[in-house]
Amino acid sequence: MSKKLIDLQHITKSYDGQMVLDDLNLYIRENEFLTLLGPSGCGKTTTLRLIGGFESPDNGKVIFDGKDITGLAPNERQLNTVFQRYALFPHMTIAENIAFGLKIKKKSKAYINDKIKYALKLVNLDGFEKRSVDSLSGGQQQRIAIARAIVNEPKVLLLDEPLGALDLKLRQDMQYELIRLKNELGITFIYVTHDQEEALTMSDTIVVMNQGYIQQIGTPEDIYNEPCNAFVADFIGESNIIDGIMQKDKLVKILDVTLPCVDEGFGTNTPVDVVIRPEDVELVAPEQGSFNGEVISLIFKGVHWEIEVLANGYEWLVHTTQMHPVGSKVGIRIDPFNIQIMNKPESSDEKAVELDA
Repeated sequence: MSKKLIDLQHITKSYDGQMVLDDLNLYIRENEFLTLLGPSGCGKTTTLRLIGGFESPDNGKVIFDGKDITGLAPNERQLNTVFQRYALFPHMTIAENIAFGLKIKKKSKAYINDKIKYALKLVNLDGFEKRSVDSLSGGQQQRIAIARAIVNEPKVLLLDEPLGALDLKLRQDMQYELIRLKNELGITFIYVTHDQEEALTMSDTIVVMNQGYIQQIGTPEDIYNEPCNAFVADFIGESNIIDGIMQKDKLVKILDVTLPCVDEGFGTNTPVDVVIRPEDVELVAPEQGSFNGEVISLIFKGVHWEIEVLANGYEWLVHTTQMHPVGSKVGIRIDPFNIQIMNKPESSDEKAVELDA
């Protein structure tokens, strides 16, 4: 297990009296690709800026490699940031852009030239030294921004929604490039996004945030398959989230139907949230289902059909490789192992879990 590199301890931050982060505790390991994921305004970019030194916390400490760096300026920290707007200098060549930080550090010309060649090769842009910024595509500008950051040999690379301005195909290509770079460079990546697919594709660890609180920390598989509350389940991928009553261990009632499940420990007749992923809803003949309904919508998504079924007054979202035309009568069946039971939060901004990272 790699060592703890960054430790955020009891961080609070507010702007104009509005709390953005409330007693945040989080650690990041060396050589980890950690993604801060959540909706706009959840505190993820503020967290990144606190790590980078662009903001100071109202309370709490930022520990880096065992040292308190809370009061250090960004240029005194062993990290570099790549923003969504790449902040390249248009009046400079690509080589001059990449060399900018090294010149400030008064590195030798030979050292700088070696580093420029190395960085361009790493981002697959060999021979671009003399090109102008304006001649590059969005994806190429993104790579130059990363090259400029990595020549400084940071221990940590901070990336604030760096792929947000790219089109879908380019964004997917760059996701794989970032994974490759992280593996080749052996440095820690801290990545901010509101894009669930990006987070699931690239991360070793995902931190799901909402309203200034950490909702869940885990691997992409954990976050997707075992969300700890309805917010996480709804934010990571699509879900059917239905009000239910846990009648007793391994028995839950939803939409007036009692179903077997595998969860225990919720008590008897307890209101719960029941989460069922669209790919876990099985469409069968009406007489074979726990629920009977009618297909009301059908969209072809390439690898599967996205179907909506109105059954027991609820519009079920279903992903299936079998086509069922609009108007078809179908039954719905769900394997007990695919029914996830969650406690209902007491309020919309309740901390989902008390996390001891």
